[in-house]
Amino acid sequence: MTRTGAEGAGRNLTYTLLDAVGKAIVTGHYDHVAFPTEGDLARQYAVSRSVTREAVKMLTAKGLLAARPRKGTSIQPPRAWNLFDPDVLRWMLERKFSLDLLRQFTELRIAIEPVAAGLAAEAADAAGIAGIAAGYDRMVAAEAGNDDALEADIAFHIAILEASANPFYAQLSDVVSTALRTSIRFTNRFKGRTASLPQHRAVLTAIEGRDADAARTAMAALIADVMALIDDAERAGP
Repeated sequence: MTRTGAEGAGRNLTYTLLDAVGKAIVTGHYDHVAFPTEGDLARQYAVSRSVTREAVKMLTAKGLLAARPRKGTSIQPPRAWNLFDPDVLRWMLERKFSLDLLRQFTELRIAIEPVAAGLAAEAADAAGIAGIAAGYDRMVAAEAGNDDALEADIAFHIAILEASANPFYAQLSDVVSTALRTSIRFTNRFKGRTASLPQHRAVLTAIEGRDADAARTAMAALIADVMALIDDAERAGP
């Protein structure tokens, strides 16, 4: 194997180990057991110590692990995790469903998406508005069984972040996408609960009409419906 090939294989092993261990941490596999040493991880996953060391460094950078002299490596509490990291967000989707997590995601959406919709109404260029319209058209197609409903809904909301003309909002696409996946997984439990086309159409119409106030109001109303469902589920109990 060439040096380049060996380096590529090493990176693949590192990311495979990173994914396996990161997912295990976030989903609670180590909640009641001590985190393994690097040597134990190397033996368990049949990889070299250098691969293990690199994966542990990456997990530490994501806030999942902390290494302390004479105390070894330990798992950090969730408040220390980098919740905007795409890998951490992806692993969170593997966790057991939690109304608390859904509420937290929805509270974040309320803080982000109505403002982004208002910005899109004010500043989106033709391509940005076309992207939002394309997302809505996908939702219409999904309603007829001709597209994936989840991916279409996400495409609509991500297009609004990207059309806001604010790069900070655009870079929140991973967290909003994860929040939507969690939200839609929840709302799909309610018979007949699918994305409201009229509500999404109202957001699109306001953005196309350059009405920032209407865009913010329409998006806030859309997310408020999810929050109302969460409130109902919490009152109903287990």
